[in-house]
Parts: sequence; structure tokens; C-alpha cells
Amino acid sequence: MNPVIGLDVSKGESHAQAFLNRGVPHGKIFRFSHDLEGLASF
Repeated sequence: MNPVIGLDVSKGESHAQAFLNRGVPHGKIFRFSHDLEGLASF
């Protein structure tokens, strides 16, 4: 098993998705803002 997190960093907000194995997503995509509160939730 090779778990990873894919991260798309955009202006003001990032989107992330966890994967247990190649092509096997775990949970839902989550979004967080680029501020202290958003980074704490990540």
C-alpha cells in the first residue's frame, strides 16, 4: 500500500484528495482556504 495525498494549490483555496493506492481514492475531495483557519483544518 502506498497512500498519498494529491494537492491542487489554487489562488486563495486548495483542493486535496487522499488515495490508498494508485487510482483508489479514500473519502471525498476536501477544500481549504489559504488562511490560518483553513490550514489548521488541513
